[in-house]
Amino acid sequence: MTTLTGGDPQTQAAIEAATSVLAGRRIAVLTGAGVSTDSGIPDYRGQGAPARTPMTVEQFLASDSARRRYWVGSHLGWNAFAAAAPNAGHRALAALEERGLLTGVVTQNVDGLHVRAGNRRVVELHGTMRRVFCVHCGQVFDRRDLAARVEEENPWIRVPERIALGPDGDVLPESTDGDVLPESTDGFRIPVCTVCAGMLKPDVVFFGEYIPAEKFREAEQLVLTSQALLIAGSSLVVNSGIRLLERARRRRMPVVIVNRGSTRADARATVKIDGGTSEVLGILAEALPALSS
Repeated sequence: MTTLTGGDPQTQAAIEAATSVLAGRRIAVLTGAGVSTDSGIPDYRGQGAPARTPMTVEQFLASDSARRRYWVGSHLGWNAFAAAAPNAGHRALAALEERGLLTGVVTQNVDGLHVRAGNRRVVELHGTMRRVFCVHCGQVFDRRDLAARVEEENPWIRVPERIALGPDGDVLPESTDGDVLPESTDGFRIPVCTVCAGMLKPDVVFFGEYIPAEKFREAEQLVLTSQALLIAGSSLVVNSGIRLLERARRRRMPVVIVNRGSTRADARATVKIDGGTSEVLGILAEALPALSS
């Protein structure tokens, strides 16, 4: 088995234990923000993560000024967010699915990197930044097309070369090249639906908003049709992750957690690996044998 670079014996033993309990089983995967940090997208709660007060869905829907602030920050971060590339962890999960070992990936991330890495069955619990929809008529728009329209309607916007990107593709209060984001966004033209002139919203679950019931059922079904659950890069603070873990435990499925630092469910895991997801998932992808026919 490939060993963890610079890893301690305890971590290496945990990887070997995880390989043993996952071997011969079809695996469902749940991923969180920690899977994408090596792609340059920060997480919410990891070590060194900046303190943030994300906009709630109530604020976004109720206030023109809040929507202006959101769309300015989101637009300035979009290019960097969209340019992020899948890392070794994403590619390892895609390789495991290609080999028939994964039933699919449930992700709490909105970056679309699992899809771009090649995973075919991906349940995006919290939505995706690739799409925007009208809350009035339901028309869906590609985010790339919307970004072009935002720049056309707001030609004064200058995207900094280097920015302090947030976990959902927005921008933190100041960019890293010394430019401060505008204190007032009053001159910004909020994008509207080109069909009905209604309010546009990114196709993501905001803070204070519930995951659509049909989306959670899809994730639940993926877990229940599997024989093991692998959780990677999630602190499991969000209740949806805990609910899926409990579904697996009720079926007496082994649960492996890979995360740098503690999670809310370490005591409930069959095996907990304290390590970076990119390297650990790569090792597991190499070590897990093909399923017997």
